[in-house]
Amino acid sequence: MRPHFEIAPKMRPLAPRRSGVVGVLDIGTSKIVCVIARLKPRDAATSLRRRTHSVEVLGIGHTSAHGIKGGAVIDMERAEYAIRRAVDAAERMAGAQIASVVVSMAGGRLSSEHFAAEVDLPEPAVAEGDIRRVLDAASTFAVGQGRTILHALPVGYALDGASGIGEPRGMLGRRLGVDLHVITADGAAVRNLLLCIERCHLGVEATVAAPYAAALSTLADDEAELGVTLIDFGAGTTTVSVVENGHCVHVDGIAVGGQHVTNDVARGLSTRLADAERLKSLHGGVLSISADEREMLTVPPIADDHHDLPRVIPKSQLLRIIRPRVEEVIELVRDRLVASGHAAGAGRRIVLTGGAAQLTGHAELVGKIMGGQVRIGRPLGISKLPEAARGASFAVATGLLVYPQVAGLEHFEARRRRLSQAEGNGYFSRVGHWLREAF
Repeated sequence: MRPHFEIAPKMRPLAPRRSGVVGVLDIGTSKIVCVIARLKPRDAATSLRRRTHSVEVLGIGHTSAHGIKGGAVIDMERAEYAIRRAVDAAERMAGAQIASVVVSMAGGRLSSEHFAAEVDLPEPAVAEGDIRRVLDAASTFAVGQGRTILHALPVGYALDGASGIGEPRGMLGRRLGVDLHVITADGAAVRNLLLCIERCHLGVEATVAAPYAAALSTLADDEAELGVTLIDFGAGTTTVSVVENGHCVHVDGIAVGGQHVTNDVARGLSTRLADAERLKSLHGGVLSISADEREMLTVPPIADDHHDLPRVIPKSQLLRIIRPRVEEVIELVRDRLVASGHAAGAGRRIVLTGGAAQLTGHAELVGKIMGGQVRIGRPLGISKLPEAARGASFAVATGLLVYPQVAGLEHFEARRRRLSQAEGNGYFSRVGHWLREAF
């Protein structure tokens, strides 16, 4: 018996010649970001290889996250309040209201599976209907119990056993095959996230895996073709996406991130979490020099007792607390990447995103442990983006703005027909189905 699975909300493809306003919501462990932007068709001569529209930011709002841990909702009321604040700030700046959003998903134990299918060709040349048939055949996959499908991405086609075909239309052969990359997350985590957004009176256009979104906004075309690994060092999770031949072929995630470094600093120096975060952000790093022994830092006491005076420590002591945890995360990512089989090619080029990636010396340490060329990824091709939002910590939010341009690459037709026959294919019917099962 095929295990039951669900499909997260998916948006309709954006028409190449139509403009539109899109709202996105990046829900992280440390911050929640809402961005409203206008997508306008590009001229064929100026369009980027994988972007049909230019992105012009109209409004942006971000606030500290509450009620979120490891990328998942743990306190519905606090998370709802934080989302409302971020959305309100973005709407005020844009001078417009949004009814729905594209939302990121960093928690829920992201994972990848690949499914292959083949069909016989009734005519020698591959037609549009043949591609639909083979994608439908691949869409009859079975994923683990309680998992929700976020993406189903055709990675490549094969014709009479010859693989590596990107566009089979019009080619001659007898048998057509496809490799379908399916990204899943825990169903409960997805349902609770959707419910929290629904309580803010917002619809959900699509749910996008955070590392996939970060790759959309930060990778150059040549990197995506040659093969690259993107590592998003968030506060509560560290997620990975591997892109080869222009396609996302693997994602993964571990529930360890920058917040764990902050916790280590707070414990090691006996100070409050807020003060530990400030020390990490202003003075933290993973590579030390001789001058760090002489540079002194003031550590506020954990209590507000006037008898408990601030302490002074050398900066090197702070670095000795931070580095072991960062090394642990990098080694976990390296081992997971090796186990996936993608370390040999894409592991030679590494792009780092996320707030924790901005620690001094982080890129150098990643290069030392994992090898290869390493750079910090920043949003590309987004106009009118505030200076404060042009760093690696906003890679996921800006990637969500790019996602509507590639949403049409995904395939769920076979599953959608089954849902339509059973209970209707509308957004509210799907959400109602999830809520009935969850609650």
